[in-house]
Amino acid sequence: MVSLGSTTGAAFCFLISRFLLKDFVQKKFHSKLKAINKGFKKEGAFYCFSLRLIPVFPFFMVNLLMGVTPISLRSFVTASFLGMLPGSLVYVNAGKQLAHIQSPAELFSPLIVLSFLLLAFLPWIMKWILKRSAFRA
Repeated sequence: MVSLGSTTGAAFCFLISRFLLKDFVQKKFHSKLKAINKGFKKEGAFYCFSLRLIPVFPFFMVNLLMGVTPISLRSFVTASFLGMLPGSLVYVNAGKQLAHIQSPAELFSPLIVLSFLLLAFLPWIMKWILKRSAFRA
């Protein structure tokens, strides 16, 4: 449910950006965006997937940015869903573990500590996986 909701919200933001901002941005910065547009036509899904796996930029900014590029809605939704799924699983697990805490001492249980370590190291783990993945054509 979390992944479906986050992907749906991202798609709405993408579409709003696409219909309200794309023409303005593309006309205003046409000469500067030629190379970027070419790259997004060829590997837009990979770029989106990478930005979702390694959250360098806030997700709302990624949604807005992707809306002004030539990436298709289908590619955006697929890459967003797959890219946000690992993070969603880690966050849901951390929340589930925190819900079972009965005393302050339980904050340092192995499952809680592991959940927080996964949250902390997820960007680096995903970057490592992405470098070795076959997702890139």
